Amino acid sequence: MTHRAQSAVALGGGHGLHASLQALRRLVDELVVDDLTAIVTVADNGGSSGRLRGEFGVLPPGDLRMALAALCGDDDWGATWAEVLQHRFAGDGEMRGHVIGNLLIVGLWERLGDHVKALDWVGKLLGATGRVLPMALTPLDITAQVRGLDRSDPDALTTVRGQVEVATTEGVIDSVQLDPADPVACPEAVAAIRDADWVVIGPGSWFTSVIPHLLVPELRRALAETDARVIIVLNLDEQAGETGGFGPDDHLAVLSEHAPDLKVHAVLADRARVGEGLADLEHVVHAHGARLFVDDVAADDGSPRHDPAKLAAAYARIVEHS
Repeated sequence: MTHRAQSAVALGGGHGLHASLQALRRLVDELVVDDLTAIVTVADNGGSSGRLRGEFGVLPPGDLRMALAALCGDDDWGATWAEVLQHRFAGDGEMRGHVIGNLLIVGLWERLGDHVKALDWVGKLLGATGRVLPMALTPLDITAQVRGLDRSDPDALTTVRGQVEVATTEGVIDSVQLDPADPVACPEAVAAIRDADWVVIGPGSWFTSVIPHLLVPELRRALAETDARVIIVLNLDEQAGETGGFGPDDHLAVLSEHAPDLKVHAVLADRARVGEGLADLEHVVHAHGARLFVDDVAADDGSPRHDPAKLAAAYARIVEHS
């Protein structure tokens, strides 16, 4: 008998979460999923988001904006608003680099005084399929312990602070932490995880978009205690700065190191990325108590990004066979 997912929650940030949400939105259209929630990291300190965060003391809106854009429909209304939301100002003045969606979100935060209510209003305006929530209610900083930055002692650990700085470090990341270490989780996000049938973690920048969710105590507790089936979506390639030299099994290893109590049901990997390492990856996945699903999920343009349509088909197969 087919297990029909009633609700799905996707965790992450940036382009990885954007692709995953576009895929899950297709499953809503196909009646495989009837309730969809995105839970988004709030540690960005660069670009338009970083500027708005610094000036107004708000959550960085960029990853939240991208998640909302991913949930827009394919009709004229959805496509137009998705483009408007993502529009970045050019020119040489003070507005250069700011994104319309970031300004809209911050404006509603100021007007309504409620992060969740404001994001819900943006979703209504866009006709978004699903809900977007921040993982925490206060801005966070990511710090990392990095090896290889001290030339006199390559094994020494150096603390690197800030999402942008961690994502672009020239060293090897040993671990990441949040500052503050015990942030207040978004209550609606905690409830969504506890009530979900499926939780999708990844793809995305592993140390700065994926793992941070597991470092918020209330979210991690909810992930450990939920009855939802957890899907880990592995990245298509290593990422310079964050996961240089990483293979698929390395992504799973650091995930387990940061959240050993996370129960994983399924791991999704790209067939071309796995290659001849299939047997080894299967062994690692089974050791985590999970089932490995290998599929063609990469974009056809050769970039290390997931194709939403292929990803949707892979998600549907996981649900069908679970």
